[in-house]
Amino acid sequence: MRLTRRQTLTAAAALPLAAAAAATSARAGAPMMGVAPAPFNRVKLGAFEITTLLAGTRSVPDPQNIFGMNVDAETFAAASAAANLPTDAAQFFFTPTLVNTGAELVLFDTGLSAEGTLAAVTAAGYTADQVDIVVITHMHGDHIGGMMNAGAPTYPNARYVTGQKEYDAWAKAENDGFDANMRPMAEQTTFLDAGQDVVAGITSVAAFGHTPGHMTYRLTSEGKSMLLGADFANHYVWSLAHPTWEVKFDMDKSAAAETRKALLSMMAAEKMPFVGYHMPWPGIGYVETRGDGFHYVPHSYQLML
Repeated sequence: MRLTRRQTLTAAAALPLAAAAAATSARAGAPMMGVAPAPFNRVKLGAFEITTLLAGTRSVPDPQNIFGMNVDAETFAAASAAANLPTDAAQFFFTPTLVNTGAELVLFDTGLSAEGTLAAVTAAGYTADQVDIVVITHMHGDHIGGMMNAGAPTYPNARYVTGQKEYDAWAKAENDGFDANMRPMAEQTTFLDAGQDVVAGITSVAAFGHTPGHMTYRLTSEGKSMLLGADFANHYVWSLAHPTWEVKFDMDKSAAAETRKALLSMMAAEKMPFVGYHMPWPGIGYVETRGDGFHYVPHSYQLML
């Protein structure tokens, strides 16, 4: 059988298409990889480098068991719907932070476990023995859980810093996490009151209420400031946007609400960025006033320039 010129050209044109279809068929079915955010995020503040570390994340059901405990279900649902949030589950993030001042590498909080935080530290390009100072904002387990690793200090060359009021309150209580992680490091720990410096450019700011001596820390470099907010607000809508809503983990709920309002007002007035330990990853944002409350604005690229 002889093919015409047109038939030959048509057949030749079809060959690459057939080959492409076969290749596509062979590649089909790539495995689903699952949600996997990057384990670290680095920005700058003046001469400082700020690295947030994703030490862990998990979903929690029935968030009104934690947030908005003093409002009815309809109010909670309406605020959630306005923010495009489901009410049957919430995603929690655990975000220790490294601050490299150029002279010291300072780690704020140690996460739920040594394993989770160390994985993020390593991904960020550091090693545990490079950490010079570990600052503990407060003594809840998701902040001190990574201090020890197999019975030894996770950060072997570090000295420790925490609030005097916070340490004293937990030292009087019966708490296995404190006894296993914080108490053994007492002799290596410097205790601060509000307004004192960890090192030049890192100053403690009282944020009492979440725990008896909860501290936040103001970073200042080359005229720029940032607040390491820890747990003064634990959700960007149900806590930050509604500072009077009660939060289960706030030990003194009235004092915690007053702290939220004061810190949020300060940051909004100064247009100051902050790191929130439980804010949506990568945990950095700004605050704006909105009506009688506040609005969270995620960081985009302001601190990359």
